[in-house]
Amino acid sequence: MTSLRFPRWVYRRGSEPDPRFSLANERTFLAWMRTGVALLAGAVALDALVGDAHAHVLGHRHLLVRVLVVSGAGSAALGFSRWALAEAALRRGRRLPSLGPAAVGAAGVLIGCALTLLLSHP
Repeated sequence: MTSLRFPRWVYRRGSEPDPRFSLANERTFLAWMRTGVALLAGAVALDALVGDAHAHVLGHRHLLVRVLVVSGAGSAALGFSRWALAEAALRRGRRLPSLGPAAVGAAGVLIGCALTLLLSHP
């Protein structure tokens, strides 16, 4: 039945790992997705809710919204990539991939936080 599972490049080789490992990998993937959704929600809130009372933010709001949206999309992409690489490694009995993508994601969030602090200060 593995031939029907997506993505095929993950499932076509190796054997089924212990379900606990696959489920833990899936929970990590879902955490990346939650982070992406939270960043997107922050972008929507910033774009929709910042009013004239915060005029000093308005000039940079569009930049901050874009940073949040790109960070959210990046979180989703990195989460899928990390899930697929980890699942493939589990199925083949290899070492798990390094945290390289997580470091990129963390750097993106830190840059977004720094921009928010720098640009929203009156």
